[in-house]
Amino acid sequence: MITDPIADLLTRVRNAQRAGHYTVRIRKSNMAERILRVLKDEGFISEFEVKQNEDSPFEEFEARLKYTSTGAPMIQEARRASRPGRRMYARGEELPQIHRGLGIALISTSEGVMSDRAARQKKIGGEVLAYIG
Repeated sequence: MITDPIADLLTRVRNAQRAGHYTVRIRKSNMAERILRVLKDEGFISEFEVKQNEDSPFEEFEARLKYTSTGAPMIQEARRASRPGRRMYARGEELPQIHRGLGIALISTSEGVMSDRAARQKKIGGEVLAYIG
């Protein structure tokens, strides 16, 4: 049993990028779908879709990873910020900026999961889930 599904998602994506894979399978959940949607909207992955695993009755997401023209992975860093034992919150004006705006922070707000740019634009804060760079 996984105690932190967000950390599992980030680890799977990070490891797949480092290994040079073009797709990665992620356990299906509503939170995983919201995070993958933000990563797609921000240009870190190209797309994701629901796939049925042959060995298991559970569905999974299959995300297609992106690489630069030189072959470097788009996601260099995927780090969990708020943990189950230590939650991190930030106000709209105090949201972190990752790599001077080149990366994103995933924020869970009252309006759903969004990037720090979108939350800053709407002037709302929330729980800082992860840093992607």
